[in-house]
Amino acid sequence: MTKPLDPAAVIAEFIDRVAPYNPHPDADPVAVLGVRTALGEDVFTLSDHVIRALCRAIESYRDPEDRGNCANCGSRHIDENLHCEDCGQLHGILGQVIAEHARRVAAKSDDSP
Repeated sequence: MTKPLDPAAVIAEFIDRVAPYNPHPDADPVAVLGVRTALGEDVFTLSDHVIRALCRAIESYRDPEDRGNCANCGSRHIDENLHCEDCGQLHGILGQVIAEHARRVAAKSDDSP
């Protein structure tokens, strides 16, 4: 079973990892971040260095379930097999191979009497 995340603990650990590299450790905090979950709540005062690092970490995050947009309908519901759950379009190499094969079969059937 997956261990539940404690968001406040994760943020505290992030601050602990980043704070030692603050070039201005005596500067006043520039942000206050509050976290309230079923596990409790906590408030963190953040230096400029830490809030910038947190923003960069959030900006660079990519969800592992993000497989891009469907080229056919624009949906973001692409499964692990690169199959669009909304319109059925296949993506990636497999999708390309299947689409090319379907075009060849269709072209042959158009040429048949």
